[in-house]
Amino acid sequence: MGDHRGAMAARDLRSIGGLLMADTTGSAQHTVRRVIAYVLLFVLVTVAGMGISGVLGRVLDSGSEIVRGGSSDLAQSLAFTVIGAPLAALLWWWLWRRLDEGTERAALSWGLYLSGMYVVSLIVFSVATVDAANSVIRGAWDPARFATALVWFGIWLAHLAMSRHDRRPLRLATVPVVLGGVYGLIAASSGAVSALGALLNSAIRGASALVLVGESVFSPMTTGVLWFIVGGAVWWLHWVRGGASRVTGGLASVALIWVGVLGASLLSLSGIWMSVFVALRLAFDRLEPIAVITEPLGDAVAAALIGAVVWRYHWLVTRERTGGVQRASSVVVAGVGMAATASGIGVIINALLATLSTSIAGSDPRTLLLGGLSAFLVGGVVWWFAWKPADPVSDADRRDTSRRVYLVAVFGVSAIVALIALLIVGYGVFVFALDSTTGTSLIEQVRAPLGLLIATAAVFGYHFSVWRRDRAAVALTTPVRERTIGEVILVTDAASTGQRQLIEQLTGASVTTWVRAAAPGESPAEVPNHADERLSEALNGVTAARLLVITGADGAVQLVPLAE
Repeated sequence: MGDHRGAMAARDLRSIGGLLMADTTGSAQHTVRRVIAYVLLFVLVTVAGMGISGVLGRVLDSGSEIVRGGSSDLAQSLAFTVIGAPLAALLWWWLWRRLDEGTERAALSWGLYLSGMYVVSLIVFSVATVDAANSVIRGAWDPARFATALVWFGIWLAHLAMSRHDRRPLRLATVPVVLGGVYGLIAASSGAVSALGALLNSAIRGASALVLVGESVFSPMTTGVLWFIVGGAVWWLHWVRGGASRVTGGLASVALIWVGVLGASLLSLSGIWMSVFVALRLAFDRLEPIAVITEPLGDAVAAALIGAVVWRYHWLVTRERTGGVQRASSVVVAGVGMAATASGIGVIINALLATLSTSIAGSDPRTLLLGGLSAFLVGGVVWWFAWKPADPVSDADRRDTSRRVYLVAVFGVSAIVALIALLIVGYGVFVFALDSTTGTSLIEQVRAPLGLLIATAAVFGYHFSVWRRDRAAVALTTPVRERTIGEVILVTDAASTGQRQLIEQLTGASVTTWVRAAAPGESPAEVPNHADERLSEALNGVTAARLLVITGADGAVQLVPLAE
């Protein structure tokens, strides 16, 4: 046992020497070579795709000559095909052979290329498919769109196969499936809103006996249905079949929160706000014809319904993730509600000040007041249920990073907006005082920025007070930790880099991490479950100004105090 530990210590010390004495020139050259090669491959694949689709489109257009539209377009397509396609194939073959090496598969440039071309080909192929199907439905044949869809579908299939091959990237491996799911969700949601909005608008216009000459409801509805079908298929392929719903990494969590929760909540709340605004106008502001007032109602109801479905689904998904993801999703929804509430307060103050203005306004402030009131009602309800200001705040919530970032961001942005609004108010006051020929009253000059100033000042004051209260509560509940170690140098495997955070929590010392280079052909070993426990036991009671901590793949820990 002692010989084994001695051999491990000798190996660790040799690894440290290798890290200190390694020549990074070769690594830098390999990195530059990979970046140039994959950028060139991206360009060549794009050029080849454009050329082949152009030539194929002319071949499929049997009703006209191959050289129609001039010879320059044909020459460009032929040049892109004859030159770009063989060079792309040759460069891909050369790079694909090198991917037998683990260092090549672990290169960031390989993951970036595959993710980028995967998403680009998916977007081009889906857009061209919808356009080609739309033209067929309208009774026209568009061979150029069909050729583009066919060629880029093949490119996408090729990169899909590469993303599932044994030579797939070791880094950013889940990025294509996550981004594909995000794109499919956005496309399907947009198509559903467009189709449902067109249908509801048709029903509302029929109910109001409004006839719009030359406008057909079937065109936007057909396009929306096509995008819903294509986007839904793309989303299902990546989210359900591709396993994006099971990915819990950083990018997947960001996409879940910012697209599935934040984006969907913005879509739904904007539709609800517009629906409430139309309802209030129908009840209290019939200065315009009913057909004009209800014109945006169909799209608003569609956005509210589709956004609510998408929002609810992803909200339930976040409930199955970690506590940090759940709190972050609540925070972003609270931010949306707070922004709507503050905007509503500012508009309400603006409208109330407009009633005091003696200048001749171009419109009745009642419409402005109803718009602000609807924003305040919708945003206030959402903020109250998401932020829960009346509920007690737990210590875990106060320490949560997303809550602290949200508070700092909100009162920081509010302070900036309030400062800008104050400058605009000051400008309006001085313009009124120095120029008597403006013909407008002082209230008319400053009512819009003044309403914004009051609203943002209130938001700043509230969130700043909450931040200070959380900070004081955390300081009271945080035990004072006696620092017995000044600095830690951690030598560990790539799979054990999370031990840095554990050492910082245990010792309070600054930690520098050195990742041990893997031996040729050696695959990274999994960290045993007891590794953190053994590290905690080893650090217990240790005192040193500088400490070298060496952790092994089997959970072994070696401590070497260093001289200052």
